[in-house]
Amino acid sequence: MNTQEQITPGIIHVINGPNLNMLGKREPEIYGALTLDQINEELKNRADALGLSLDFFQSNHEGEILDYIHVAFEQGPAGVIINPGALTHTSVALRDAISMLSCPIVEVHLSNIHKRETFRHTSMIAGIATGQLTGFGHYGYYMALDFLHSLAG
Repeated sequence: MNTQEQITPGIIHVINGPNLNMLGKREPEIYGALTLDQINEELKNRADALGLSLDFFQSNHEGEILDYIHVAFEQGPAGVIINPGALTHTSVALRDAISMLSCPIVEVHLSNIHKRETFRHTSMIAGIATGQLTGFGHYGYYMALDFLHSLAG
């Protein structure tokens, strides 16, 4: 994937993996105090202002995430913002599914995965993503949206 590619009109898919439904409750000192619903609401407001359409999906189950990506693939997404959670470090299947997509993909992590436990330093997704935002808290999602909007030309 090349960052010079233009996104095509359509939907930007915002995909969140395991445990992200627990944001605001789970380790707020690491992941912040906002809930996923609050982050999604702000993303929707920003997307509306930019004239972009978003579809949100969260699952704690790898297979459900893969199925969602397969459906998105058939629809030809404009872009993907994905926080794979712990699947970042372990899921070849998720990497393979994402690699089918021919749109810009931004990997987002609330915490800086490179400042945490060693096993979190490796991302199975980074090598196929257009870019990675890590350690910016919930702002990483907004930065990803702004980046995708910049490609809309």
